[in-house]
Amino acid sequence: MSTDTQTALPPISGSEPLIRNVDAAPAYWLVDVLWIVLADGRDTGGRFSMMEQLLPKGSGPGPHKHTWSDETFYMLDGEITLLVGDDIRTARKGDFVMVPRSTRHAFRVESETARFLNGYTPASMEALIVELATPATERTLPPKGAVAPPTMNPDLLRRYGMDVLPGPDPLRPDGR
Repeated sequence: MSTDTQTALPPISGSEPLIRNVDAAPAYWLVDVLWIVLADGRDTGGRFSMMEQLLPKGSGPGPHKHTWSDETFYMLDGEITLLVGDDIRTARKGDFVMVPRSTRHAFRVESETARFLNGYTPASMEALIVELATPATERTLPPKGAVAPPTMNPDLLRRYGMDVLPGPDPLRPDGR
């Protein structure tokens, strides 16, 4: 198909070109994870968001779905086991993962740490992080017990387009 006949997307209303260095981007601690917000919905007219995450071994969310965002992961370092639908897969450094909206998924960090880029189209989860997390004082994993886990109830999560799914977690030995 010729690019001459393709219609260009309209510009993103209210946004400007963006360059943000990971060392200058806002950073937060939440649930034993370092979250660095590289682009949020305000930067992109709500079209997408991008975060870098650093996670410790054994961490990761249980089964859930994003009801109005597609989620992407690009593995910068480490290894995670992913549940996507009913399939269990492994992602390592250099792997790209795309989880379509409304798809059941979960993951667990297998290596000592994992670091990945995490994107949402349209923007969604970064707003939850900014609302609930503690600003990070260092670009490291939070010290154990330094950050109290927030209360995340179903209504709060739905406000950001996320539903926690009932049933056992096949990535956890105890099923929870």
